[in-house]
Amino acid sequence: MADTTNFGLSKIGQIAVNAHDLDRAVDFYRDLLGMKHLFSVPSKMAFFDCDGLRLMLSLPEKPEFDHPSSILYFKVDNIQQAAQTLTDRGVQFEEQPLFVANMGAYDLWMAFFRDSENNLLAMMSEVAH
Repeated sequence: MADTTNFGLSKIGQIAVNAHDLDRAVDFYRDLLGMKHLFSVPSKMAFFDCDGLRLMLSLPEKPEFDHPSSILYFKVDNIQQAAQTLTDRGVQFEEQPLFVANMGAYDLWMAFFRDSENNLLAMMSEVAH
C-alpha cells in the first residue's frame, strides 16, 4: 500500500479564467499581454503557456461558474517598463505600479489592470535594494 501520510498538493498545472467573448479574450492575452497561445478548442476554450503553467480561457459551462476569476499575479523583472509596454498596447491600468512593502532583501511592487472580460489581473515585481 502506498504511503499517503506525506502527500500534499503543491504544484498547480492549470488555471481557468472565465471569458464571455473567447475571441476577444484570446486577442487580449495573446496580442496585448504577449502570452504564448498554445491551442484553442473552437468556441469553447483557449490555452496559453505561463512559463510551464497553463492558463485556460473558457466560457462558463453553468450559471454557477459565471463569476470573475481570482486575481492572477504575473511576476515581472521591471514593473515600470512592463506597465509602460502594456499601456502602449492599450491595456488600461486601475493602479499604476506602486510600492507595497519592504521585504528586507527587496521591495515588493504591484500594478493592477483588467482583461477584456473585466477580470482583475496584476503584475508584481521584487525590486532588489
